[in-house]
Amino acid sequence: MTQVFSPYAGCIDTRRGRTVDMIPLRREREAQLEEYAQRRGQDPAAALDEALPAYLERERQDFEETVEGIRRGHEDVKAGRARPAVEFLSEVHQKHGIPH
Repeated sequence: MTQVFSPYAGCIDTRRGRTVDMIPLRREREAQLEEYAQRRGQDPAAALDEALPAYLERERQDFEETVEGIRRGHEDVKAGRARPAVEFLSEVHQKHGIPH
């Protein structure tokens, strides 16, 4: 698959054999991509191909960590290892002299 930055403002061509898929970009994103590519001495398609997988992997890891945190919290509540937020916040207010 070859990606070519489109001459049509706001699009990226994704060439697959004979078909061309256009992915619309907001002008702001296009400008950001061009700046990112310039800083790295790359064309915009190569810069996007480099940056997008790294971003998506970080987002996937963040999602998994969030789901796991929610799961652990739910298990804590079910096992009685949690207390009401009102009780906790009252304690924090008292400890740090924060008015209610």
